Amino acid sequence: MQIVDLIVDPDHMGDAQMIRSLALARAGLRDDGQLRVRVTRRSIDARSKMPRFLLRVAVGGEDPVRTCFRPRPLGGKRVVVVGAGPGGYFAALTLLEAGVKPVVLERGRDVLGRLKDVKKIYSQGLIHPHSNYCFGEGGAGTYSDGKLYTRSTKRGNVDRILDLFVAHGASPDIGVDAHPHLGSNVLPRLVRSMRASVEGAGGEIHFGAHVADLVVDAGVLRGVRLDNGQQVDADAVILATGHSARDIYALLHRRGILLEAKPFALGVRIEHPQTLVDRMFYHHSPRHPSLPAASYRIACQTGERGVFSFCMCPGGFVVPASTAPGELVLNGMSLASRKAPLANAGLVTEIRLSDVQGDDTLALLRFQAGVEKAMFEAGDQVTQQAPAQSAADFMQGRLTKVLPRSSYIPGIHSAPLHALLPDFVVRALRQGLTIFGRRHKGFDSSEATLLAVESRTSSPVRIPRDSITCMHPGLDGLFPCGEGAGHAGGIMSAAMDGVAVASAAARYVGG
Repeated sequence: MQIVDLIVDPDHMGDAQMIRSLALARAGLRDDGQLRVRVTRRSIDARSKMPRFLLRVAVGGEDPVRTCFRPRPLGGKRVVVVGAGPGGYFAALTLLEAGVKPVVLERGRDVLGRLKDVKKIYSQGLIHPHSNYCFGEGGAGTYSDGKLYTRSTKRGNVDRILDLFVAHGASPDIGVDAHPHLGSNVLPRLVRSMRASVEGAGGEIHFGAHVADLVVDAGVLRGVRLDNGQQVDADAVILATGHSARDIYALLHRRGILLEAKPFALGVRIEHPQTLVDRMFYHHSPRHPSLPAASYRIACQTGERGVFSFCMCPGGFVVPASTAPGELVLNGMSLASRKAPLANAGLVTEIRLSDVQGDDTLALLRFQAGVEKAMFEAGDQVTQQAPAQSAADFMQGRLTKVLPRSSYIPGIHSAPLHALLPDFVVRALRQGLTIFGRRHKGFDSSEATLLAVESRTSSPVRIPRDSITCMHPGLDGLFPCGEGAGHAGGIMSAAMDGVAVASAAARYVGG
């Protein structure tokens, strides 16, 4: 088998025969009609005036053998998995492959029932504390575009995770695209398929199962207790609760279990017309029909700290991600097609322990919650309407008289974000916007809308664990996992962490 690299212009991306001919010519081979030609990697080079596709093509050889879910017969061991997000579900699948029974406890509802509670956020401004954009089957990633790329490749086998997604119904294209995504309209189907695999192999999944306490005996974790008083016994507990489970941090803190403050990032959601984003990053608009909606990942260093984009959603929507009444949190999502007229991304800066009052492990969490409360109180204090300001007015420190259109369904209201956000955050964002505006004309213009607040970029608390055993250093049987434990960020890294932690937990219980 030979691997060759090709550059293909958008006009010819749909011509499979031409791509085959180019690949064979590059490999120095004649087309006998039998040789297999397969694109293994696809990315976009947008540096030139007309973006081009960069293809890596395998010529000859056989198709790769894809791994799939292979459960083993269950022994007598069982592990409680708290949380049914990517960390929790991939942990459950891994335990079943080791012959260990997972008991998944999810505080929220199943992915379809969860949609009903999400709709109430829009229609009534009601936040269900256990079922919302962050809590429920599939985790927060279910409603944030389904991005499947990660820079944390050393965490585990990326191809293995992608193969499992494909085995549960994802498009095989995710194994080819340099920046694959699933779309928030596709993820619910995949999540249901994973649930079927877990239950079909003998695992248990319980919804509406909110963990309220730990069952500890002689310094060893023996299970958990639910808020209804039910005790669930286990040989180990994997804690994969996500970055917004503040009650779990409070529980661990109350029990004297070691936690660490962890820097996180906070800022705004910035929204542009997709045509403007295409013009800024593809250098022309309207874009070629073969090109997907342009996306970006940008960063700069200001005088004080870094400013960077987060969770960019081309052709997407801004959504409410609050997890409790009296707070306002924003996130972004896209459907698989990414055809909506507006693009959005987090525009955030790092928050350090030295930035806030207090030096205890929960100080950053309190700061995060305080900003979210202030954003809610700046509105009507009933609905999830978001305070907003044009980027140009934010830079000048003035209210926006007429706000640009927004994809945010609960609605936006003009507000002085430059006065509502912490001073050091405002300074950093203004410096970042100045730099990005110079690099990408229009980025900081009146066409850009800032909505507040983007605050759940990652957990402000880390639950420590041993680098080899993945177990908490102060409590045998406790295995912190994923974003909520501060050891992952995004669907892919959380899934890989779930595999690693579950493998360690299986070894611990003798699976």
